[in-house]
Amino acid sequence: MEALTPGDFSDTGEPFALFRAWLEEAREREPNDPEAMALATVDETGMPDARMVLLKEWTESGFVFYTNAESAKGRQLAATMKAAALFHWKSLRRQVRLRGPVEPIADAESDAYFASRPRDSRIGAWASRQSRPLESRFALEKAVAVEAARFGFGDVPRPPYWRGFRIVPQAIEFWADRPFRLHDRLRFTRAEAGWTKDRLYP
Repeated sequence: MEALTPGDFSDTGEPFALFRAWLEEAREREPNDPEAMALATVDETGMPDARMVLLKEWTESGFVFYTNAESAKGRQLAATMKAAALFHWKSLRRQVRLRGPVEPIADAESDAYFASRPRDSRIGAWASRQSRPLESRFALEKAVAVEAARFGFGDVPRPPYWRGFRIVPQAIEFWADRPFRLHDRLRFTRAEAGWTKDRLYP
């Protein structure tokens, strides 16, 4: 498949066709986790923080990921309701950056996605006090065993603190590697009438 660059989409007025094409190619050619994205937030002091999460759904309304809302990122999201994300497809030599306000998704959507996860992952969500100090690996394994026994062979519902969030992008930038570090950068910015587009110096 020929590489797709921002120049190939010079006639598009919105970013989603290009993102769809790049993600589809990444799913074919990137060896590990093409949906992985670095999620950036800030803490109560304004200090930035970042970690990898998985994109679970995306539409023109935004980009959805799931987490423990009591984790560090969950608390930081609750405080600012803003985030940025970065996809880096190293094998394709491409990046996509986006940022904007964050909104919680509906409980029914979180319930549906949680129910689709493997049973062990659902039990793990109950056992893990994400981002908080852990005295030993044994303590985590014991917590998993306790939760597994509690639910037995029954249903494992979604914990009330585990939910999805949607980044509603206000800006999306596409980056494609070019020789001599003269890379392509194409930025879309949301405006009242749709999207504006401009190229950036590398």
